[in-house]
Amino acid sequence: MPALTDERGRTLTLRGWNVEDKANRGDEALSAITERHFRDMRAKGFNFARLLVFWDDLEPRPGRYSRGYLRKIERILDWAERYGVRVLLDAHQDVFGPAFGHRGIPEWATRTDGLPFEPNPEDWFSEYFQPAVQRAFTHLYEDEDLRRAQARMWRVLADRFAEHPAVFGYDLINEPMGELRPGEQLPDAARRIEREHLTPMYNRLADAIRSVDDDTWLFVEPTPIVGEGVPTGLGRVDDEKVVYAPHFYNTAMEAGADYDPSAGWIEAYERAVTQYPAEHGIPVVVGEWGPLNNALPNMNRFYRDAMASLGRYSSGWAGYVWCYGGGYCAMDEAGSFRTNKELTAEPYAEAVAGAVRSSSYDPVAGVHRVTYDATRRPGARRTELSLPSADWRVTARGAATVVQRGNRAWVSAAPGARVTVTTTRR
Repeated sequence: MPALTDERGRTLTLRGWNVEDKANRGDEALSAITERHFRDMRAKGFNFARLLVFWDDLEPRPGRYSRGYLRKIERILDWAERYGVRVLLDAHQDVFGPAFGHRGIPEWATRTDGLPFEPNPEDWFSEYFQPAVQRAFTHLYEDEDLRRAQARMWRVLADRFAEHPAVFGYDLINEPMGELRPGEQLPDAARRIEREHLTPMYNRLADAIRSVDDDTWLFVEPTPIVGEGVPTGLGRVDDEKVVYAPHFYNTAMEAGADYDPSAGWIEAYERAVTQYPAEHGIPVVVGEWGPLNNALPNMNRFYRDAMASLGRYSSGWAGYVWCYGGGYCAMDEAGSFRTNKELTAEPYAEAVAGAVRSSSYDPVAGVHRVTYDATRRPGARRTELSLPSADWRVTARGAATVVQRGNRAWVSAAPGARVTVTTTRR
């Protein structure tokens, strides 16, 4: 897959976590997110956060944008900048929004044509298939006034944060869904929705953002059905800085089942998600992944298989979710990794100043190795490595020098030199 790059042309790897506050709204919005989140993530070697923001908080009434909410977002971005964490602003929705008891698209932008909705808290994802929810998506995609409102919302966000140094990208909508036609099979419906609704929506939103921000990466998602190994039906998004951002969830595991290595799910998923970016020549960053029941017997194997797979084709990922407690949380209340989640913390080259020739990590031996041809461009010759802790040693072979401080390392190489950097667990 093509690689992500920064403003200096260095090849990037993003590894981190979603950061969210779904519970609090209004004056208390985003209050569950603290500076500790970013300090702790960086201390464990993570350089990336996918920050959930909600249209219903940003624009509680049509055309009235909350200055307080924008200030709260900015405060979080300032924390991220302080600790060297790149942020993806995610316009998040779950089951459309507050009209159905969730968060995302405002109630004033929700149109159901009077169709029914029955909550199902035991299986909230099934609520996406309720008639009222499906019709609400159709109106969002097709009604001109709602199209304009969504574009204005993104212009407000991009105009406010385009110059913030922590902002790396915009995730245009989380896990979009749509309306199934009578008798239509779900994989066919997903590809049609992606082709007929999501592709034009992403192009509209890209145009809106580019009117105020011509440089930030745009992240586009397929429907969540990709998690079943279904290739996307998305068409081309006409922009030079697009990232394909699928999610990596398995229906059975989300329902509580253990990982079954013999089922071939990870292999099927990898085949499905690599088709679109290979065809369109764009990088991949997985926006969410990680099972709820992380301590089941086969979950150690799952995390090892998943990390190996993600390393083969993606420029990075954001696990779900960085919080302190139970459920999906990466950390326990004391700030230690919960069972098996420590396997997400690996050494990696977060910014390579040159053309990468090979990259590998052996988790058993505890050895990471990256070989690259150093750039000849002035001002972009420093390669950066991130380590899970200070208990790693970084060395370089070739015309290069290494400086290591704590869990960070920097490699400076002679222009054009072939360099191999090896990171070893002490």
